Amino acid sequence: MPAHSPRFSRRADRIRISATKLMPMLAAEVGGCVSLGQGVPSFATPDHVVDAVCRALRHDPAAGKYSLQPGLPDLRRAVAALLAHEKGLYADPDTEILIAVGAMEALLAAVLVLVDRGDEVIVPAPYYPSHVEQILLAEGTPVFARLRPDFSLDPEAVARAVTDRTRAVIVSSPHNPTGAVFAESDLRAVADIAVRHDLTVICDDTYDVLSYDAPAFSLAALPELRDRLVAVGSFSKRFALTGWRVGHAFAPRPIMDQMLKVHDCTAICAPMPGQIAALAALTGPQDVFDGFARTLARRRDLACRRLDALADRLDYIRPAGTFYVMARYRADAPPMDMAVRLIREARVITIPGDAFGPGGEQSLRLSFGADEAELGEAFDRLEAFFGG
Repeated sequence: MPAHSPRFSRRADRIRISATKLMPMLAAEVGGCVSLGQGVPSFATPDHVVDAVCRALRHDPAAGKYSLQPGLPDLRRAVAALLAHEKGLYADPDTEILIAVGAMEALLAAVLVLVDRGDEVIVPAPYYPSHVEQILLAEGTPVFARLRPDFSLDPEAVARAVTDRTRAVIVSSPHNPTGAVFAESDLRAVADIAVRHDLTVICDDTYDVLSYDAPAFSLAALPELRDRLVAVGSFSKRFALTGWRVGHAFAPRPIMDQMLKVHDCTAICAPMPGQIAALAALTGPQDVFDGFARTLARRRDLACRRLDALADRLDYIRPAGTFYVMARYRADAPPMDMAVRLIREARVITIPGDAFGPGGEQSLRLSFGADEAELGEAFDRLEAFFGG
């Protein structure tokens, strides 16, 4: 019998696994590595969240079953209250809020309902790779608007990227991978471009509270965008719930009705334990989460001090948010080669900068989400590798 030779779809052929996932896989083969790689904060799920989930699983038979398709009503109401309080965005929790399997699923649902074959989506670059892979999966075309050399948002670059095929623009601030927090004036200028050209704005606010020097401004706060806005949020980074896989999205009802169809055929609903955890995080004590942000700010300062000590080998722009910094090295080597060498020779995981597109050349993305001991060990190894 001849061997089966499956023919794969063009959609699958257009996408690839992100380097943020590949590098830890390579490191697992090598062994003994410390990580400045994937964006996972070191914090454990807080006790009051764990207690709430365990209590529900023990005493509520519904806790292990499907929820309503859009998510638990109490959680949708809590998300709507959060958006109103923090962004002045007033949403109907019954028709305009989705609880998704992480922010990633919410973003994918938005892209799949807004982008058709050949449609263009503007993406500031360097970019978060999954934004681009999702556009490609929808058979759209990502069009890159380069950030300025200081990693600030460039509205003129966004304006130049608009064509008659442009359907949307994706903006994330604080910004992965650069750690930049975009200026309100630049974000407002991009909003004006979206209104002028009838574009949908996909606002990825995954890192919204992780802005260390001043609060981050969100496009979700602009009333003029409300009818053309998809605002996506995550419980992963802010609430240290990365493994619980729960996120949320706002969209006006015409868009949300379409997103729910994608959500239904891909996930049915977000996992109930994750939704229970998210509700406990939103409605319980907040001091522990405020502490997470303060700790990450200290780790940012630690990472910058250690990079300053390597100033003859590495350049960087001080990040204002997230827990990432892009470090540009002086060696003559492609970023993937440099990242692989660091794993094999220094036992340090980093992410090659060109995985994030234009602007990431000769760079490595470093995460300072690890605890202080692991950060210290990682930078000790970097100093030894670079001859510091």
